[in-house]
Amino acid sequence: MKRALLFIIIFISPIFLFRGEFAYFLSIMAIASIYAIVAMSLNILVGYTGQVSLCHAGFFGLGAYSAAIASVSYGINPWFSLLFAAFVPAMLALFVGLPTVRLKEHYLAMATLGIGIIIYGVLRANPWGITGGPGGICSIPSLVILGKGLETDLGHYMAVLLFLSIILLLSHVLLSSRFGRLMEAINYSASAAMSVGIDVNMVKLKAFVLSASMAGLSGGLYAFLSPLSYINPDGVASIMLSVKFIAMVVIGGLSSLTGGILGALVLTWLPELLRQLTKYTPGISPSDLEAIIYGVALVTIMIIYPKGLVSRGGRHGYTQG
Repeated sequence: MKRALLFIIIFISPIFLFRGEFAYFLSIMAIASIYAIVAMSLNILVGYTGQVSLCHAGFFGLGAYSAAIASVSYGINPWFSLLFAAFVPAMLALFVGLPTVRLKEHYLAMATLGIGIIIYGVLRANPWGITGGPGGICSIPSLVILGKGLETDLGHYMAVLLFLSIILLLSHVLLSSRFGRLMEAINYSASAAMSVGIDVNMVKLKAFVLSASMAGLSGGLYAFLSPLSYINPDGVASIMLSVKFIAMVVIGGLSSLTGGILGALVLTWLPELLRQLTKYTPGISPSDLEAIIYGVALVTIMIIYPKGLVSRGGRHGYTQG
């Protein structure tokens, strides 16, 4: 209860605090909230089912491009285009998941890394002239509610906050269901789960498809709520972004939905802080400094909090309430 109240304060207070010249910070909170949805989707896969994925930036980017293409190229309403953002990555996950869910540990990691690289390469290759190549897609419309476009920083943030709240609630319901218990049983011991009749590969496949769909939906939100109304492969589907998503989950805490949200907040605000630090580090670019700080932060947190900042018990970290 205390944790829920804390997160409500963290996400609601910017609406009242970031006004006027500070309104820009609302756009950062909106991006953090979108990334939080990806972190939750990845935590369902990694933390609750025990599957490693290095292709979630690919699903995120595929969702962003699916929604943008549907809206810009075919004139489909942005709200309906979000269905494509969730559906297309889910179908790809179903197709590639059939053979990959049988893989384990580093073999699975390498397979998902390959999937992510392929998605990134396809988006850059501009097949049939629909993705815009390295330049991406521009002039993406905003979501519209009651005839009014959500074009302000406040509008963007309110829309994302609504989606984040709904997805967090549905994820909690899912993990409390029988399917959630099956995922945890597999994570604890796949061989034991198999011995009592659980179809381990089918549960893993369903979790993979669901996770990809959630990541794709968040990508669609990013496309429609991007301040520049623009996306490109490097911004939404790079391998570095997949690593960033994994870092959010690990830093926040595996098997903790709120941990993923916390990790997304930390790693989204970090670049903004680093831009200020570069004033005192001449010769080091913000991107280089960001990579250095990511590594230092990840190692430090893993030493002090082996199970992440928010975990479900164990030495260090906060226990899940």
